Amino acid sequence: MSLSDRNSGKAWTPQDVAQLKSLAAQNTPTRVIGLKIGRTESAIYTQASQKGVSLAPTNQRPYNRGKK
Repeated sequence: MSLSDRNSGKAWTPQDVAQLKSLAAQNTPTRVIGLKIGRTESAIYTQASQKGVSLAPTNQRPYNRGKK
């Protein structure tokens, strides 16, 4: 059993949700969020979707429109 499965089947606590929101705001990769919270990547995606948390990186320019 991997470390990311230690909370499998358990309900999300308010602390877990707060940590998810905090890590997502810091552009933390989904896999790392899962390891820190103890959930799988798919659980992170599902919970983020339910709570309205964006996991998209905020520091990337769309369509390579940066200065050349």
